[in-house]
Parts: sequence; structure tokens; C-alpha cells
Amino acid sequence: MGNNVIYELSKKFALRIVNLYVFLKEKKHEYVMSKQIYRCGTSIGANIAESTYAQSTADYISKFSIALKEASETLYWLDLLQESNHITKEQYESISNDAKIIIGTLVNIINKLKKNK
Repeated sequence: MGNNVIYELSKKFALRIVNLYVFLKEKKHEYVMSKQIYRCGTSIGANIAESTYAQSTADYISKFSIALKEASETLYWLDLLQESNHITKEQYESISNDAKIIIGTLVNIINKLKKNK
């Protein structure tokens, strides 16, 4: 199943988000945006994991669509963190590139599911 790839990508990304959250709290003393990015950045993988037991193709598409929304929100918070100088440009580029790969993969999966429906 090709969706194991997105599961692994999202899990590794969630671990990066957890580490970013700890960094922001402990080193930057940033508590609001760190909590927001923690919530949406880890939710991507949680929704993908939940899709494993989807009840129908529509439910499956819905779980992946929610994961896509969460990934988009994560990019928003990453933009704010970089533009407010809480993370460096290098940190931003590294983690946002991972988010963009996840977004592209999710879009491809959703489009294939809708096409085959």
C-alpha cells in the first residue's frame, strides 16, 4: 500500500514538530505559536493514521483532506515563526520543505482516490 509512505513521512514530520515545540518553549520562551504548530503539525499524522480504519472511500478521502488542511495550517505557523524571527531562515526552509512534500503527496493521494471512486 502506497499510503505507508505518507504515514512514515507524517510521523517523521510530527517528531520534528515535537522537537520544534520543545525548542520554542525552552530556548525562545514562545508559548502561543509553539502550541498552535504543535497541535496542527502532529495532527497531520494522526489523521493519516486514523484513515487506516476508514469506513468508506469517502471517509478515507475525508481523513486525508483533514490532514491536508492541517499541513496547510502548519505552513502558516511556520511562516509566522520565521517572519517573527523565532526560527532561522535555514530552520524554516528545512521544515517547510518537509511540509510541502507532505502536502504534495496528500494532494496526489486525494486526487487518485477521487479519480478511482
